[in-house]
Amino acid sequence: MQAIVKFLRDGRMSASEFLADSRALAATEFAMIVPLMLVTFFGTVELSSGVAIDRKVTLIARTLSDLTSQSAGTVTDANLQNTFTASISIVAPYDDTPVSGTIAQIYIDANSKAVIQWSKSAIITSGATQATLTAPPPALAANTTVTTMIPPTLLIPSTYLIFSQVSYTYTPSVKFVLKTGITLSDVSYTRPRQAACIAYGGVPTAC
Repeated sequence: MQAIVKFLRDGRMSASEFLADSRALAATEFAMIVPLMLVTFFGTVELSSGVAIDRKVTLIARTLSDLTSQSAGTVTDANLQNTFTASISIVAPYDDTPVSGTIAQIYIDANSKAVIQWSKSAIITSGATQATLTAPPPALAANTTVTTMIPPTLLIPSTYLIFSQVSYTYTPSVKFVLKTGITLSDVSYTRPRQAACIAYGGVPTAC
């Protein structure tokens, strides 16, 4: 009987000592919290970088249309190449991924139908000093009707619009939270400023 009582007493004391023992408590708490801390930290880094590059994409789109709209009536391939190069370089220091852009002039006829008169695209890659001019995507090719993509407030009959579109694939450097790239894009519309319209390649022949 005494042996049983002693065993129970020793067991009760061992349990009390175990509960009162705080050794390695900090290490245990750290091991439980560190995964959440890492996810929060790297997630914040990736998210903030994504927001920063998204703002740059918007700025590139606005700069493309703005610079083109300031042309004095006519643009050439050299003009457009310089415009693309100057605008797309805004993406630095996030220039490890190619940036593509498109410029187009849209005419809105008397029936508020919007049709692309001319368009040109370009891409600039990491380390390149000049943008490379390319053919525009089919959806933005000349003579394509784009009424549905124009905001209703801009569909003013017998007017012109300079349209720009920019696309960039954001790939996180850490890849802790975002494992794959995300395509960021934006568009911008401006009115020609120094002339009623802007001609490219002889189109339009007259405004």
